[in-house]
Amino acid sequence: MWMRSATGARRLGTAGALAVAAGGTVAGALPVREPWGLWATYGPAATTAGAVLAYTGLTLLVLAWWAYGRLLAGGRGPGVRYTLGTLGWWSAPLVLAPPLHSADVYSYIAQGAMVLEGHDVYAHGPSVLGPDSSGADAAASVGGHWTDTPAPYGPVFLLLAKAVVAGTGGTLVPAVLGMRLLAVAALVLVAWAVRGLAAECGAQQSRALWLAVLNPLLLLHVVGGMHNDGLMIGLMLTGVLLALRGRPLTGSAVVALAVMVKSPAVLALLFIGLIAVRRSEGPLARRLVKGLTGPALVAAAVVSAASLRGGTGFGWLRTQGVAGTIHTPLSLTSDLGQAAGLAARALTGAELTAVKGAVQTLGLAAALAVIAFLAFRTLYPWRGRRALDPVYGLGLALLALVALSPMVQPWYLLWGTAAVAGEGDRMVRVLTVLSVGLVYETAPSGHTPPYGFVLGALACAVAVAASRRGFGSPGFACPDGPGGTADGGAASPAPAAGPAPGRPRPPRLR
Repeated sequence: MWMRSATGARRLGTAGALAVAAGGTVAGALPVREPWGLWATYGPAATTAGAVLAYTGLTLLVLAWWAYGRLLAGGRGPGVRYTLGTLGWWSAPLVLAPPLHSADVYSYIAQGAMVLEGHDVYAHGPSVLGPDSSGADAAASVGGHWTDTPAPYGPVFLLLAKAVVAGTGGTLVPAVLGMRLLAVAALVLVAWAVRGLAAECGAQQSRALWLAVLNPLLLLHVVGGMHNDGLMIGLMLTGVLLALRGRPLTGSAVVALAVMVKSPAVLALLFIGLIAVRRSEGPLARRLVKGLTGPALVAAAVVSAASLRGGTGFGWLRTQGVAGTIHTPLSLTSDLGQAAGLAARALTGAELTAVKGAVQTLGLAAALAVIAFLAFRTLYPWRGRRALDPVYGLGLALLALVALSPMVQPWYLLWGTAAVAGEGDRMVRVLTVLSVGLVYETAPSGHTPPYGFVLGALACAVAVAASRRGFGSPGFACPDGPGGTADGGAASPAPAAGPAPGRPRPPRLR
């Protein structure tokens, strides 16, 4: 049965991905106009049928992912090579599909055209493009409130989008597929980095790859939706991996490139500095100054060079908060701020936006406090527990930032998930459940319908129940020693007790 074999899970997931892609050709985030006619819009009946097919395929993909993870947790799963092969099978059907579960790629293309044509992408939105622009078709398909929103992305990503537009002339289908090639490259980079960050055994590497890259949330939103978060994650983790391998300055430069895609990657610079602090000798104050200053100076140089030579300037600094002005129901602080603002307006006549902004600011302050505590815990033991692994600390910091951010999208969960994927504790179980629920939040068309939250809540409830019925131990070890089953063989059953060894940890501070 498919629940009991990796081959069955692979086949089921492939069938699910094929159904997602097929349904997406009718019910995906289709363009308003597309000169080739390949992604034309259809009537309500066909669109509904396509959505049903896509949701059915998504459910099959989730079930296959769950079954695969259950095999790994039980020590009966395949090794790294088979897992990477499964990733290829599950990703391939999505490569030629239209944009799925998001229309953001049209913004990317339009912003690339703006850079190509000399518009200030940090002062204007895609609506500035004229009808004869190479990005006109993409701009016509940009979602409502994003039409006049300046780009919140860094120069490196905008230059990549510019290259895609220049290479395709902005013709919609080739431009979308060009952006998808970037997404596939990001997927490969994430897989490489996650495998390197996991312990040197096949059992733990396979489990890390399962959570980080086989995850349907990533497949749908990085490969299907082409969100640039995949590129940010891939560069960020690559930089951290280089730092762990004794090249912190090179790693900091790569992380700076990630920051020039999306700014949350800047947290990795802090933890690269902490890696250097933990590995150095001497007085703590001197180690802190040396460890934190080096990565900061290297990153500042790379960021400055990218901003100046890219031709877009430093305007990205002033657009980092534009996304927070758009309310997303998944943001706890925005929801609380909205409720507090409505109550304050009814009772005292206070300005709703002012109250909401204050609550969002408090949320960010709380996130900074949590990040500071995690940085402290990375250096020192706490209440009898050993100091946090730096990569795990980075993952928790990113998750805290997402949880308390004024804008939260489902795929933001991937920021921290990829970093903690190599660890074996209850956090893996929590992230698994959240991934199962969040994958249903957006429709194939990219909209967020009310029933998406209902489906997500039901999926979370089912996932929690299934987890309690024996999904597997929250920990997983490397029973085969260094190297383990990385060649693709089946992993041996994990020990019944004892903590997972995780990746080799730097020595604790004296």
